[in-house]
Amino acid sequence: MHRTTRAVILSAVAIAAALGLGGCSDGEDVNGPELSLRTLPPTTVSTEAAAPTAPLPPPTALTDVLSRIADAGVPGTDKLNLVESATSDDAAAMDKFGRALAESGYAPVTFEAKDLRWALDGPGKVSASVTIKPANASADDFRFPMEFNFANDTWQLTRRTADVLLHIGEDPVPAPTPTPPP
Repeated sequence: MHRTTRAVILSAVAIAAALGLGGCSDGEDVNGPELSLRTLPPTTVSTEAAAPTAPLPPPTALTDVLSRIADAGVPGTDKLNLVESATSDDAAAMDKFGRALAESGYAPVTFEAKDLRWALDGPGKVSASVTIKPANASADDFRFPMEFNFANDTWQLTRRTADVLLHIGEDPVPAPTPTPPP
């Protein structure tokens, strides 16, 4: 119980810190700072005419996925179809994510997807620059690079993006403590 509470609090702090990342650049950016994640490898996107012939999804198709994941009122088990290759661990992470947003005063969060492009690393994958807008007016918006996958006639957050987004602020696996000498 203590570990779960600690993880939720750490997640809320991490999200609050990320959402409060205003003024981190030299220029004034009306959309807030762009979050750069070393754990999310850069996505290769198509800039040539070789993109799939299907039209890109409307931005709302992607932001609806994120809004549902962030909704603390929807149980994580009902969100498993929103993440590529989701497991029951993802349901718990989505529950924690939604609660952390709500408890920290950032919910309801709104999302805006821009710069949608077909990703080259897999058919049916789209990359987007997503602006996350917290309800808390004193917190700044920030951008987060995300990927989505079309599967089973619906859009999902890719496994790689979900791993970064849903596990922010979690405790790393503790290193074993050495046994003291006799």
